[in-house]
Amino acid sequence: MTFHTSRPLRFGDCDPSGIAYFPSYLNILVGVLEEFFASVGAPWRQLVAERRIGTPTVRLDLTFVHPGFHGDMLDFELSVRRVGRSSLDLEHKISAGNVLLWSASHSVVATSLDTHKSTAWPDDLRAALENHLETTDA
Repeated sequence: MTFHTSRPLRFGDCDPSGIAYFPSYLNILVGVLEEFFASVGAPWRQLVAERRIGTPTVRLDLTFVHPGFHGDMLDFELSVRRVGRSSLDLEHKISAGNVLLWSASHSVVATSLDTHKSTAWPDDLRAALENHLETTDA
């Protein structure tokens, strides 16, 4: 089950020529990840403040295909590829007007905000994440 959301590419996200500034893409991607976790019943405020779980990025591999421009509506597709004991592998596809702009392979890890070490996903969150696993049919 792929998660979909959209974000506008704003003036402040672009360089003086009106082309997306790639660090802005990463900031926008963090917001998309936060929205995804909220959609599976784990808003970051709850994870951080109540459950004391962080989700730091441990790997992020980006491929840029086409430039994005000020005013584009960015469409994000987030797919869960693997749920490990404490890790989560994601794939992102970001497009504007049905044109792929960039993609990313992304791994995050559940960590204890008290010990700063990896921790297993809680059973309820693991079940919600596994419910979003993409399966490949041969």
